[in-house]
Amino acid sequence: MTGHDHSHPHHDHDHVDRWKHDGVRVIPGNQLDTNVPSTPGMDRAAAINFARVGAQKLWAGTVSIKPDAKTGAHHHGHLESVIYVVKGKARMRWGESLQFTAEAGPGDFIFVPPYVPHQEINASRDEVLECVLVRSDGEAVAVNLDIEPIEKPETVLWIDPVHRDPNEKK
Repeated sequence: MTGHDHSHPHHDHDHVDRWKHDGVRVIPGNQLDTNVPSTPGMDRAAAINFARVGAQKLWAGTVSIKPDAKTGAHHHGHLESVIYVVKGKARMRWGESLQFTAEAGPGDFIFVPPYVPHQEINASRDEVLECVLVRSDGEAVAVNLDIEPIEKPETVLWIDPVHRDPNEKK
């Protein structure tokens, strides 16, 4: 078949003009919004949210944590969160007393379920921790908590429920 069908009923100028400003958006990295709820010890910046682009179901942005620094304990209400580590070494603590811990490096993803008390820690003494955050709503929610963390948290390694280790005994 050759040629193009230019008689598509949805290809009118109103649609084209609407998509021009309400279609794909590119948000330059140097134009993120730093006026977002934050947790002590971290700098968050919004790229995608309801206010900036009309996002109904997502919030996305960046977070940077200074070397050897940590956030206060907090949760994100009903939101699911994904953290992608771009640079540095992240140490996460979570639980009612922040009794569990795990680490992530560049290229790793971290999933935080709704209402889970947690704390992000920069595990490096000399390198900034830089991450990308994505949350399951167009608005940012950060609820700071007053938690006394236990001294020695338990390390938890993730077990892939789909792709089990072939050497594992059943």
